[in-house]
Amino acid sequence: MQDPNEDTEWNDILRDFGILPPKEESKDEIEEMVLRLQKEAMVKPFEKMTLAQLKEAEDEFDEEDMQAIETYRKKRLQEWKALKKKQKFGELREISGNQYVNEVTNAEEDVWVIIHLYRSSIPMCLLVNQHLSLLARKFPETKFVKAIVNSCIQHYHDNCLPTIFVYKNGQIEAKFIGIIECGGINLKLKELEWKLAEVGAIQTDLEENPRKDIVDMMVSSIRNTSIHDDSDSSNSDNDTK
Repeated sequence: MQDPNEDTEWNDILRDFGILPPKEESKDEIEEMVLRLQKEAMVKPFEKMTLAQLKEAEDEFDEEDMQAIETYRKKRLQEWKALKKKQKFGELREISGNQYVNEVTNAEEDVWVIIHLYRSSIPMCLLVNQHLSLLARKFPETKFVKAIVNSCIQHYHDNCLPTIFVYKNGQIEAKFIGIIECGGINLKLKELEWKLAEVGAIQTDLEENPRKDIVDMMVSSIRNTSIHDDSDSSNSDNDTK
């Protein structure tokens, strides 16, 4: 009788059709697999470990593991440095007028700087400060600062507040002066985010202007009013004739 565990082409065909049961693994093969699985279980998943954890566990790795870990450690360190460099700001900081040049005009190269000139007695200024504080956390690669207007510009008119200047490399790239340009007294966080993203100061994940529906309604209303006026004018001309 033919051995069903024998490695022959005919036995393989019979196994494919389910006539023969799967080949039994030898005791040596099973033991080898168990040892391999045990060894794999003992190896720590260093790809998921922090730099501190790698340091603590380095005595448990063999030479090959240590080479892989060292490569991984360097990669993680580079990623960490890049992240720290990118997330160097992350808050809306208060500055005084005598800090303006160093903090804004002479800020680091290629860094976007958003400065809000405000007066605490104006509610719209307080609203803008609240929004900018949240945006500063969301976009830590952009520098957000605020300053009481009198410390920077004497006799600045309240009608021009809030005032937002957007700088890059010492140049003003955009400015929003007064309540209307800043978005109105009912300014929403996403609306301000969109404004700053449009001028390039932040990289938003918003896909369209949050005020798009309002703008579309205003345009439609203006268009309808214009058509109505033209119609009335035409009817008036016909009546005159």
